[in-house]
Amino acid sequence: MTSRPLSLIASALLISAGASCAAPQAEAPKAAAPKPVAETQVAQLSYANFGQWRDAFRVRAMNAGVRAGVFDQAFAGVGVNDRVVELDGRQPEFTRAIWEYLDSAVSKSRIDNGREKAAQHRQTLSAIETTYGVDAEVVVAIWGLESAYGFNYGSIPVIESLATLAYDGRRQKFAEEQLISALKIIQSGDVTPSRMVGSWAGAMGHTQFIPTSYDSYAVDFTGDGRRDVWSDDPSDALASTANYLSRFGWELGAPWGVEVRLPAGFDYASADQSIRRPVADWRAAGVTAVNGGAVPDHGEAAILLPAGANGPAFAVYKNFRVIKRYNNATSYAMAVGHLGDRIRGDGPFAAPWPRDDRPLSRTEKKEMQGLLTRLGFSTGGVDGIIGPNSRKAIRNFQRARGLTPDGYASDKFLATLRAAAG
Repeated sequence: MTSRPLSLIASALLISAGASCAAPQAEAPKAAAPKPVAETQVAQLSYANFGQWRDAFRVRAMNAGVRAGVFDQAFAGVGVNDRVVELDGRQPEFTRAIWEYLDSAVSKSRIDNGREKAAQHRQTLSAIETTYGVDAEVVVAIWGLESAYGFNYGSIPVIESLATLAYDGRRQKFAEEQLISALKIIQSGDVTPSRMVGSWAGAMGHTQFIPTSYDSYAVDFTGDGRRDVWSDDPSDALASTANYLSRFGWELGAPWGVEVRLPAGFDYASADQSIRRPVADWRAAGVTAVNGGAVPDHGEAAILLPAGANGPAFAVYKNFRVIKRYNNATSYAMAVGHLGDRIRGDGPFAAPWPRDDRPLSRTEKKEMQGLLTRLGFSTGGVDGIIGPNSRKAIRNFQRARGLTPDGYASDKFLATLRAAAG
């Protein structure tokens, strides 16, 4: 079982489509260039080998409790999906700045549509909130980010997408685990193979559960005998999402976080999600709510600076960490929390984003890690991923140079690092 039922890439694809929930205009089809003979032969050989993998996997699935008839029905007509192979092989070079992500994820249309959906399903959402102790707005926000409120939760057959990922090899263990779980879902009678559709990565339904998480957390809220997260009626999907958040400790009525104001002389090295302190400690350090009042006390909080010392600051609580169990990206958790707040009627963030900053590309992140390590501030490896080790190295470099140690990687920081390296 995984603690993250969602595909990050699936979420990003939906959000990157823009602020509108309207269907994008389709481009006119273009004639495909003929493939070289050698490439065609390799593809045919690869597809032929798929049958060998399928037959071997059939044995493994049956040993795991999948009935032969269920397997054969589910795999009827299933082959390698070229689109899944293409999407799985992509490693984006460039990432969007968090403010651009939030501009799209928490757009006016997404807020308006969320309020409309919350009103439309008020009775069901109220019952879900009472049953699971999870605020209705955050459930609606996840629905909005994952499928644009049910407008687009994917159309690729899940069995084919997972079979392609398993056969392709890079994610074989994960994909085969999900595939066996998907077959068992079909075997249970919750859904037919033709209705089990989702993203290219196998995330399913209105709120994009992967099969193992569906198996552990999906519920039959309507009482019709099926856990139907694909239905036009989103009740089962929304209740399943609330059940997931509840199981990881959601606190009803508590915020995910609040925007705060940091005092002059604040120790920016303490602004890290891993450093959680009682709110009383942050108050004593001079941290206030953005309006100048006291930071509300909802248990231990961490100070979050998603755009460094020159951007908005937040005190984040337990519910923020619960959202990250659904999807471990900080930007996603902020988007869910803020969209839920806006659906409820709260306003936008008060402090401006440093919109003249540019996020680093993957190549630039690798360069930054290499330079830091060369200068004696080890990042623990060069992989283009800014994790805790890289942030610690950035802070140590900043501190050594008399800079604000906020651990924020940007084009300006990289320029400073290049200059220091000569």
